[in-house]
Amino acid sequence: MTDLLSLQDLLSPQEWAALGLSLKVSLWATAASFPFGVLVAWILARTRFWGHGLLNGVVHLPLVLPPVVVGYALLVVLGRNGLVGGWLYTAFGLSFAFTWKGAAIAAGVMAFPLLVRAMRLSLEAVDQDLEQAAQTLGAAPFRVFLTITLPLMLPGLITGCVLGFARALGEFGATITFVSNIPKETQTLPLALYTFTQTPGGEAGTLRLAVLAVIIALGALMISEILARRLKRQNQGSRHDR
Repeated sequence: MTDLLSLQDLLSPQEWAALGLSLKVSLWATAASFPFGVLVAWILARTRFWGHGLLNGVVHLPLVLPPVVVGYALLVVLGRNGLVGGWLYTAFGLSFAFTWKGAAIAAGVMAFPLLVRAMRLSLEAVDQDLEQAAQTLGAAPFRVFLTITLPLMLPGLITGCVLGFARALGEFGATITFVSNIPKETQTLPLALYTFTQTPGGEAGTLRLAVLAVIIALGALMISEILARRLKRQNQGSRHDR
């Protein structure tokens, strides 16, 4: 009990709330982006069509656009009076602006390019002869994808998810533009850190949250690297056994 109390004393209630919300938003952003990331990575890696370059550019646009522009675009599209958000609110009562769900959407959009890029590079490294051999033996394309392609690109899937999670965890500009900075509702770790920098006497809180953000991001990247290496060794071992 004493250890638990001392752990709670490390951060203020506002800081704990921001940390918990950040983890929640980042996990949901990554999980929701994952299936779309796999689909888009497959389209970019395995198909060629008119507009392929345009799709690739649109996917990577959040990397080069100011995050505030992305947040404003989300507000225009998904706000209560937005092109899509107005209809969702009227028909289903769904509202994303100024809620943690909107923060997850903003974080997912900003993280999506990193997610897709890691998956695409991993998919391009998969030996297509193995897929063709399985199809020759009668396996349906979707079964080949599930049983051969996905396992072989697993390191890229993990790397993409971890990079996406880390990027979502650090998202600031699009989030504050789309969902504002509401304590316990949309105030994620970066937004709380920004609040402390604007508050007299908030230097200690700023330092604590900055160190915490670095630790979490670095830990996620290290875990990704360890898992990717382990899976790569397992795949190489399986090939040698065959």
